[in-house]
Amino acid sequence: MKNRQICLTEGPILRSLVALAMPIMASSFLNTVYSITDMAWIGLLGSKAVAGVGVGGMYVWLSQGLSSLARMGAQVNVAQSFGRGRKDEAKEYARAAIQLTLLFGVLFALVSVGFTEGLVDLFRLGDGETIQYAESYMQITCGLVIFSYMTVVLTGIYTAQGDSKTPLVANIVGLIINMIMDPVLILGLGPFPRLEVVGAAVATVAAQFIVMLVMLLGAWNAKGSENVLTGMKVHKPVERRFFKGVFRIGVPTAIQGTVYCAISMVLTRMVAVFGPGAVAVQRVGGQVEAVSWNTADGFAAAINAFAAQNYGAGQMERVRKGYRISFRTIAIWGTLITLAFILLPGPISEVFFHEAEVIGISIDYFKIVGISEAFMCVELMTVGALSGLGRTKLCSIISILLTVARVPLAIALAATPLALNGIWWALTLSSVSKGIVFVIAFNRVTACEKYTIA
Repeated sequence: MKNRQICLTEGPILRSLVALAMPIMASSFLNTVYSITDMAWIGLLGSKAVAGVGVGGMYVWLSQGLSSLARMGAQVNVAQSFGRGRKDEAKEYARAAIQLTLLFGVLFALVSVGFTEGLVDLFRLGDGETIQYAESYMQITCGLVIFSYMTVVLTGIYTAQGDSKTPLVANIVGLIINMIMDPVLILGLGPFPRLEVVGAAVATVAAQFIVMLVMLLGAWNAKGSENVLTGMKVHKPVERRFFKGVFRIGVPTAIQGTVYCAISMVLTRMVAVFGPGAVAVQRVGGQVEAVSWNTADGFAAAINAFAAQNYGAGQMERVRKGYRISFRTIAIWGTLITLAFILLPGPISEVFFHEAEVIGISIDYFKIVGISEAFMCVELMTVGALSGLGRTKLCSIISILLTVARVPLAIALAATPLALNGIWWALTLSSVSKGIVFVIAFNRVTACEKYTIA
C-alpha cells in the first residue's frame, strides 16, 4: 500500500497543513451528508419521527464523550511521540486507546439498552408515537455504538500519523452504503419491508461498521512499520503510564463534550415545551449546522496533529504560523455558511419539513443561529490547536463555563416575547462569545509561555 503519511514537521506549512486538512474536511463533510441523508428520508415520515430520532440520537451524541477521551488522548500522544521520533511509544498509546474504546463501547451499550425507557422519559415528550420512535432508534444505535467508537479512535490515530486519506476512503465507502440502505430500509423498496425509523438506525450502524472495517484493512495492508496499527496485538497488556497519558489528555476533552451534550439535552427539554415540531427543528438544525461544524472539526483535527507533532519537535514558531493559516481558512468558510443560513433559510427548511408551521420555526432558527457560524468554526479550530499543545484542560474550562451559561440565558430569553426564538438566541450569543475567548486564549498561551519538550 502506498505510504499516505504526511511529514508535518518539515517543508512548506501551507502545503503540509492543506494536504492533511483537505481529506479530513472531506471526511467530515461526508459525515454531515450521512446525517442529512438520514434526516431527509426520515422527514418523509413526519415531524414526530424526526423528533424521535433526534431524542434517540441525543444519547449517541452523549456517548461520544467516552470515545473522545480515547481519540484525543491517542491523537495528541501519538502525534507528539511521532514528533519526537518515538514510534514504539506511539504504538503503545494507540494500543491503550483502542483497549479503552472497546471497554467504553461495551459498557455504554449495556447501560443504554438496559435503561432505554427511563432515559427517553427524561425528555417528557408527551407523545406516544414520538417516544416509540426514540426508543427504537436508541436501542439500535446505542446498542451497537462500538462501531462508531472504533471509527472515531482509528481516525484519530491515522490523523496523528499524518494520514488523513485512509479515513476519507473509508468514509466514502460508508456513505455509499448509507445512501443505498436509507431509502431501501426506511421506505421498504423492492422486496425489503418498510422499517421506517428502525431502518434508519440499521443503515447508520451498518455504514459505521463498514467505515471501521475499511480502516482496519488499511492498517493490515500497510507496508512495514509505517502505521502504528499494523501488526498490533490489541489484547497485549499496556503499561500503566500509557493509560495515564491517554487519560491526562483525553479526560478534559471528554468532560467538555459530555457537558456540552448534557446542556443540549437540557435545552431540548425546554424546546419540547413548544411541541414535537420545535424538537424536530432543533434536531434538523443541528444536522444542517454540521456542514460548518464537522468541517471545522475536521480542520481542527488537522491543526491538532500539526501542532502536536511540531510541539513534540520543539518548533513553536511553526505552530503559530500554522494556526494563522488555519484561522483565515476556517473563518472564510464559516462566513459563507452564515450567509447561506441567513439568506436561504426557506429553501433549506423545505428540504426537511413539509408542515407550514414547522417550516416557519425552522426559518427563524437558521436566521438566528446563522449569525454564529463563523465564530463557532474558529472556536473548534482553536480548540484543536490548543489541544495539540496538551492544553485540553484550558479548553475544557473555557468551553464548559460558556456552554453552561446557555441554560440561564435561554431561560431568561424564552420568558420574553421572543419565546422559542430566545433559546435560539442563547445558542448564538454563547457561540460568538466562545469564538472570541478561544482566540484570545491561544494568542496569550503561545505568546507568554515557554514550552519544553517532555
